[in-house]
Amino acid sequence: MHADDLILVSVDDHVVEPPSMFEQHLPVQYKSLAPKVVRRKDGTDVWYFNGNQIPNLGLNAVVGRPPEEYGMEPTSYDQIRPGCYDVHERIGDMNANGVLASMCFPSFPTFTGMKFAELADKSLAAVMLRAYNDWHIDEWCGSYPGRFIPLALPMMWDPQLMADEVRRVAKKGCHALSFTESPEKLNFPSFHSEHWDPLWKAMCDEGTVLAVHIGSGAGMQFNSMEAPVDVMITTTPIKIIDFAADILWSRVLKEYPKLKIALSEGGIGWIPYFLERADYVHEHHHAWTHQDFKGRRPSEVWREHMITCFIDDAIGVQTRSAVGLDTITWECDYPHSDTTWPKSPEILARSLAGVPDADVNKMTHENALRAFRLDAFAHRPRAKCTAKALRAESPNVDLSVKSVRGGKPPVHDENRPVTTADVMKQLAGAFAVPIEG
Repeated sequence: MHADDLILVSVDDHVVEPPSMFEQHLPVQYKSLAPKVVRRKDGTDVWYFNGNQIPNLGLNAVVGRPPEEYGMEPTSYDQIRPGCYDVHERIGDMNANGVLASMCFPSFPTFTGMKFAELADKSLAAVMLRAYNDWHIDEWCGSYPGRFIPLALPMMWDPQLMADEVRRVAKKGCHALSFTESPEKLNFPSFHSEHWDPLWKAMCDEGTVLAVHIGSGAGMQFNSMEAPVDVMITTTPIKIIDFAADILWSRVLKEYPKLKIALSEGGIGWIPYFLERADYVHEHHHAWTHQDFKGRRPSEVWREHMITCFIDDAIGVQTRSAVGLDTITWECDYPHSDTTWPKSPEILARSLAGVPDADVNKMTHENALRAFRLDAFAHRPRAKCTAKALRAESPNVDLSVKSVRGGKPPVHDENRPVTTADVMKQLAGAFAVPIEG
């Protein structure tokens, strides 16, 4: 299939929340307590909430910048592309990239809304989190029906409140909930306990997908501070294998056969061996480990429950049958540093060369639209959903690369690679700058 003819639905993008996001979605008595954007003495902008500064880190919004300027330094809104935080500009950027629809993960609250969960006043936390979900569903996604897959944040501190929120947002048309790959690392009970059962039941009842993003548990993980940072960047997506194994062997999939789980930004090339290994382990060890899949292999159960995604994964595409063709979706990862924007159709077409059109359609949009219950074609004819048609709608989007540092890298030593220690030092500095005034 030619790049122009692709219909692309991205199940993993990100939003840098705009400063005005809480204005229309909080009762008046809570507005003074809401997170707010403030400028620091170094000219960068941070969210200030509950006594804490939450900077927007560089790698989270580098789209449109030269790669040599990538890093973990904090940024201001005027340093990042408007499509990161302005929904109207985002649609232009999606059109310019030939992307029909997008699911956007949060930035400052974290993937699991922990900035709200950390509040001592849980009633206030619930108000703030509901306001966030209402902004995301009604304002961000609602501004352009059919162009976004709504994604809600969870009330991690109370599974019944989580279940109630799943049911509330489902009435608004939201059928995806962001969640953690490791509850225990966030000081909650594990997947293996009955603690989360009210949530699993609500999700099955509402047809809501549990979207588990890489880094949503322990965050960045390092074997050595002296290692080149490339080590962390290379292994981060694959580390979701720990969650994959955890949930596969847990009681959850056995007791909640309708539950669907998305591995967000985890890639797919590693999955065939993972499933082969799981089947081997079950065959050789189930007699003494007491695992019971009712006569089926773990890989069969996996493909009934899991939704996978990839950015640019030629090996995964080649082994799509072993991954599970009906589980595979695609992602753009805008505006993060791994994104293929604004050349996603052309880059993806290379990996899809020689793949039958029916398989291409499943991976690029059909699986995503079905899994996340988005009827995009109800809002526009299919012929106007192709990469070529969308690009024609926004021909004047500025795609030029724009420097904010004059080409200077944030971490610079030409005599050696950037190390994990360099990045951690930069990250620590991102939180240390005083607020103006």
